[in-house]
Amino acid sequence: MQERKDAFREVLPKQGQLSVEDTASMVLCKPKVLPLKSVTLEKLEKLQRAALEAARPPEGTPPPRP
Repeated sequence: MQERKDAFREVLPKQGQLSVEDTASMVLCKPKVLPLKSVTLEKLEKLQRAALEAARPPEGTPPPRP
């Protein structure tokens, strides 16, 4: 594996204490707002409702007898 020129080399001391100046900490970021339903799903639901309404007989007519 080749090292990049801008990569840092790790240097560990042979004697003495090893100290770390930068400690990792959690960083909070703004939450992402996601839609509960996608636009495509809403369109499909609208088409399904329209198909059900079209298949329903008009009001005031008696139900069909078997």
